[in-house]
Amino acid sequence: MQFSGKVALVTGGGSGIGKATAQRLAAEGCAVGVLTHDRDEAETAVNEIAAAGGQALALVADVSSEDQMKGAVADLVREYDRLDYLFVNAGINGVWAPIDEIEPDEWDRTINTNLRGTYLTLHYGVPHLKRAGGGAVVITASVNGTRIFSNPGATAYSATKAAQVAMTQMLALELAKFKIRVNVVCPGKIETGIEESTTHRDEAVAGEPVEYPEGKVPLTRGEAGTADVVADLVLFLLSDRAKHITGTPVWIDGAESLLVG
Repeated sequence: MQFSGKVALVTGGGSGIGKATAQRLAAEGCAVGVLTHDRDEAETAVNEIAAAGGQALALVADVSSEDQMKGAVADLVREYDRLDYLFVNAGINGVWAPIDEIEPDEWDRTINTNLRGTYLTLHYGVPHLKRAGGGAVVITASVNGTRIFSNPGATAYSATKAAQVAMTQMLALELAKFKIRVNVVCPGKIETGIEESTTHRDEAVAGEPVEYPEGKVPLTRGEAGTADVVADLVLFLLSDRAKHITGTPVWIDGAESLLVG
């Protein structure tokens, strides 16, 4: 198994893309820290991995909290004595509203979860990858803010996703000398629960009328992708099969962003 003896941290690991990736990593022999803010989600994911013969540790933390993230990473390393991979996946859509209507606390919550959470995961995780002699990082961004700019009111969310791509490219250079690769996936329409964390307000004010009568995902005639197809991509980018790939954004959206952007 290609990840045997290795350890990964997966944030947002209790559902959707994070859970699918944690399950796939564990099936390939990796011990996985499944981190989410919801204890029941974390424990359910870990129990499912254990039932399938894998190793996993439930970690509960708010990714925007310095103390909680420091403690979660320390708990994972204490359990398995190393850390090789980071899947920086936790995020929310937050409030999508016109710029003059989104409130400062709503803006801050999206920025803190998506961008500060990315920073804190890297800040506390990367030193352990250095000590392991190398490793790999994959960050989950989005088609929004990187190729698509037509979703009304998504300014806060899109700003975090654009920033994650910039961070990836900066850190790919910074960490190359430590044999740490950093890449970013940009999913389009994927069947996950992230829409549950979205509040839409006055979209008609922020949006421009655009219609795609044939559907917005050309490759699948409008059908969303699945969390498993993103997990496949993440596993490839973490694996040695991608050993010469770093600083690279990969859009996984069935050509959605080429049509809609």
